[in-house]
Amino acid sequence: MSQTRGRYDFCIGLVLAMSSSIFIGGSFILKKKGLLRLARKGSMRAGQGGHAYLKEWLWWAGLLSMGAGEVANFAAYAFAPATLVTPLGALSVLVSAILSSFFLNEKLNLHGKIGCLLSILGSTVMVIHAPQEEEVETLNEMSHKLADPGFVVFATLVVIVALILIFVVGPRHGQTNILVYITICSVIGALSVSCVKGLGIAIKELFAGKPVMKHPLSWILLPSLVVCVSTQINYLNRALDIFNTSIVTPIYYVIFTTSVLTCSAILFKEWQHMAADDIIGTFSGFLTIIVGIFLLHAFKDVNFTLANLPLSLRKDDRAANGTLLSTYDCFNHDEESSACLGEIQSTESLSGRRNGSLSAF
Repeated sequence: MSQTRGRYDFCIGLVLAMSSSIFIGGSFILKKKGLLRLARKGSMRAGQGGHAYLKEWLWWAGLLSMGAGEVANFAAYAFAPATLVTPLGALSVLVSAILSSFFLNEKLNLHGKIGCLLSILGSTVMVIHAPQEEEVETLNEMSHKLADPGFVVFATLVVIVALILIFVVGPRHGQTNILVYITICSVIGALSVSCVKGLGIAIKELFAGKPVMKHPLSWILLPSLVVCVSTQINYLNRALDIFNTSIVTPIYYVIFTTSVLTCSAILFKEWQHMAADDIIGTFSGFLTIIVGIFLLHAFKDVNFTLANLPLSLRKDDRAANGTLLSTYDCFNHDEESSACLGEIQSTESLSGRRNGSLSAF
């Protein structure tokens, strides 16, 4: 019976996590569209500390979409371990990238499509090899976990790093360095996931008829979650307003996932009970996701498709055989005429230098 219940909870957590990724991925696009509209109107931008986006309905639509995603994510953490739910956040990167190509004119080339497939593959591998966290079913057990010295040290370091970034580094480098605001969101997000996990347990106990409201942990986790989520929204808005959505989303995912996995490992100590192949599989899946995200966005400005592949191969063959492109070949393809002319000019220049001709200079 318990095994059947465990599979049922697993399926519920999986569906909720996937739904969360769809809502959150769409929310990035809606928020970015709203911020772009405000920028065209000349309003003070969020990156400069303005709050004009509160009057923009598109931004509110994005916020509601993100809220729905966070609610689904909240519920997913109540039914499944964090090491299963968090890697599926990569789907929000894919959703954001695909929607960006349609609504923000951020093209998805061949490298991006391969990156999407790799991200999906890496997420699947991580889910298969995800460590099983220790069973925590009551608020008393969660209290003991949160009071563990290892987690207390981790949480203290996270708060110190976040405060330094907010009050010291942010005012100086937040406008130019994309990692500042995203790091604030990510490290604070690790604590918010812990709060969500604890509140999910509290809600389960509440429906079971237990006196949850009398437990002091419930009143600690709720305001902590509000502070963490508010901080994440504020600095994520700043990052989205200043930098490209297709860059913000993957970097946020990588740093956030790393923070959550680290927090989960310290809090639940699930790595101590994992087999070697599961450890290797988990790291391999995560690295595959990172490579996929890199391909998805590092070459986003390169106009390369499957249709260009045969032509590129022909060029490589000609270069290997020492043959030159003819002028007719160049002008027979209008799209590549400028590139071909540059190649011919550089070849003629090199030939002139080899023959000692001054005209090459």
